[in-house]
Amino acid sequence: MHTAASETSSPSTPRKSRDLRWRVVDIVVASVIGVATGLLFLFWNNVGYAWFSAADALTPGLGGVAVGIWLIGGVLGGLIIRKPGAALFVELLAAIVSALIGNQWGIETIYSGLAQGLGAELVFAIFAYRRFGLMPAMLAGAAAGAAAWTLELFTSGNLAKSAEFLGLYFTTVVISGAVLAGLLGWLIVRGLAATGALSRFAAGQDVAQRV
Repeated sequence: MHTAASETSSPSTPRKSRDLRWRVVDIVVASVIGVATGLLFLFWNNVGYAWFSAADALTPGLGGVAVGIWLIGGVLGGLIIRKPGAALFVELLAAIVSALIGNQWGIETIYSGLAQGLGAELVFAIFAYRRFGLMPAMLAGAAAGAAAWTLELFTSGNLAKSAEFLGLYFTTVVISGAVLAGLLGWLIVRGLAATGALSRFAAGQDVAQRV
């Protein structure tokens, strides 16, 4: 018997497309995440930079292991908001907050936020803003690291440094981005979702459906 129900379940029925338009709540929450991440950056500007300097003194280029936390804004924005531009918006806003309050890099912080946000944004765009699991999160963190490495070729004079330094620095920055931004960011989002704080977002609904 052919019914309306069978038409609905037919394999040929097109899947409903997601609404990628930003809501007011998206803007508000993305802004909150950006400011909170910017405050995290202020803490990491001291702790992380000390780690960076110590590792780099041990082996030039090894300091990249500490960079990942500075890349986490794009991952958080992308995983929570799940809309085009979210990764860029959060990472850039966090960088602006860090620069305005004051740090040792000044205006260059904003350039970094722009590059890193674009790196993470590119990965979410490649997945068409449909996949937000651990792998996309780690790839977004790694891509943000690669973007940071590329920018620093010019802003930090790294272009004049040795191939050995550049190779090691690229490797450590990308790994740090994948772990400290990607994996940690994914765990943070899952933790927030489990508390119900993200109930108005797909990120929170995904976790609720698994419980």
